[in-house]
Amino acid sequence: MFSILRFPLATLFVLAGLFICPTFASEQSDTSAPNFTIESAQLSSSMAELRGQVVYIDFWASWCKPCRKSFPWMNEMQQKYRAAGLQIIAINLDAERQLADEFLTKVPADMPIVYDPQGLIAKDYRLLGMPSSYIVDKKGQIRFAHKGFFSDRQDQYEHEINTLLSEQE
Repeated sequence: MFSILRFPLATLFVLAGLFICPTFASEQSDTSAPNFTIESAQLSSSMAELRGQVVYIDFWASWCKPCRKSFPWMNEMQQKYRAAGLQIIAINLDAERQLADEFLTKVPADMPIVYDPQGLIAKDYRLLGMPSSYIVDKKGQIRFAHKGFFSDRQDQYEHEINTLLSEQE
């Protein structure tokens, strides 16, 4: 059953902001990826320390139906391009960690998971919707942002990743 009490207040404000903030990069002159700490079994780092790699940041929640489709694709991309310098990071916005853990038992992740129950990282990234992804180049600049995940756009997403991986620093 859907319950608004399961969502942190910050997430509700972010979702309400969808109608006000349709894009990220076009509204900001500085498109530097905001820094945050990554503490997971797979990676202990920060965005600043990942400069020199292409980073695909995905915001998700357990109640997000398109997220069930994006995770297998992200797992595939992480495996396929890890050696070339791609790092995928999935940021969960559930208020209750248990909900995220239940999701991950059904839809496993081969990438670091960062938990952001108060939506602080989401606010810094001016989250577009659920799921949203940001592709950050080797210099730490957000070059692509996508609201939603669409199976028919997977080739486009992969092309954007390849474009950034092939660029010189």
